[in-house]
Amino acid sequence: MFTEYIGKRSNKVKNIVERGAVKKFAEAIGDLHPIFIDEETGLSSRYKTNIAPPTFPRVFDFGKIEGLALPDKGLIHGEQVYEYERPLLVGEEVFCYSVVENYVEKRGSTGSMGILTILNNGEDLDGNIIFTSKLVVIITDAVRKGMMA
Repeated sequence: MFTEYIGKRSNKVKNIVERGAVKKFAEAIGDLHPIFIDEETGLSSRYKTNIAPPTFPRVFDFGKIEGLALPDKGLIHGEQVYEYERPLLVGEEVFCYSVVENYVEKRGSTGSMGILTILNNGEDLDGNIIFTSKLVVIITDAVRKGMMA
């Protein structure tokens, strides 16, 4: 169903790690660690600024992969793993894009399902990877049939 998208990627989209957004995100996840929200703590840290919580890229825009359209409802969030080369620094620009890594179909006790793996990447101004997030989306047989209708 989505095998033709394997290897396709979105265009890079510029995102900014905004101080206010980091604070709201930290509040929303219930992690008010001073390294995220207290400017003095950030200035005295080895990063010389505040950093964003590890799951903060969830709010970034990763662009659209042309032609790839997933339904708004009925998908199952299978897994999401973040790998960092370094933390996201408050105030920096991050260039984000997505790549379809894989798509496989499996048969289970309730029918067929598709497993779509998308890599979300964030780079600095020089094109160095800051983080990669691997997202696994499960598309149930009911959702797949609705997409084909």
